[in-house]
Amino acid sequence: MKKILGIMMGLVWSQMAFAAPAIYFGETLGGGNNSRLVSFPEATAARNDFLSNLIAVGSESFESFADNTRTPISLNFSGIDSAILSGAGRVVSTLPGMTNGLGRFATDGDKYWQANQGFKIDFDSPVSAFGFMGIDIGDHDGQVKLTLITTGGSSEIITVNSIPDAPGGSVLFWGIIDNENAFKSIIFENTAAGTDTFGFDQMTIGTPVPEPEIYALLLAGLGLVSFITYRRKETLAVAV
Repeated sequence: MKKILGIMMGLVWSQMAFAAPAIYFGETLGGGNNSRLVSFPEATAARNDFLSNLIAVGSESFESFADNTRTPISLNFSGIDSAILSGAGRVVSTLPGMTNGLGRFATDGDKYWQANQGFKIDFDSPVSAFGFMGIDIGDHDGQVKLTLITTGGSSEIITVNSIPDAPGGSVLFWGIIDNENAFKSIIFENTAAGTDTFGFDQMTIGTPVPEPEIYALLLAGLGLVSFITYRRKETLAVAV
């Protein structure tokens, strides 16, 4: 029986090991540098899709930091986990309903992280899911390039393909869920460093929800073990 259970659990873990990373992306075009979007449906829909596949979600919206706070700073993902943000950038705030005059504003509250150079997030514990809101990205041809450093030491480079020459004040969401390779660090780079300036808000982590087929496989395994246990007891009873 233990051997059968071991085989079933092995199948479960093999299914998890081959699960491909899922990328979530949506972008809402802005109305110009002085126009703060009231809503951003495409970005919000992508974020909601991302969140629907997570449990124990934590988010950092920079509301607890003073204006012009610079690195290194400790990020608190709603008590779920923490991380250290280092490199370029600073916390910026705007008046409610306003932009900073250059197309940037918060998507939650009135504070956000702003940078026109690279920065890095080092997580206290490895994470398998990470996402963020990006504001005013691409109006000067810049793109966000991410390097995800896994617990095994490998690196995965991903470019967030936002709309080229997007109007000022555009908002996007980008997220990744990778059950195969948990990552311990993320490096943010700007392909137009020093020329294009980006805003970031609602940085989010969470624990991925197990895939339905994995649940089904596990339940099937437990059902098989229960059946074998029952038949074994029945056989023993007859023998006695």
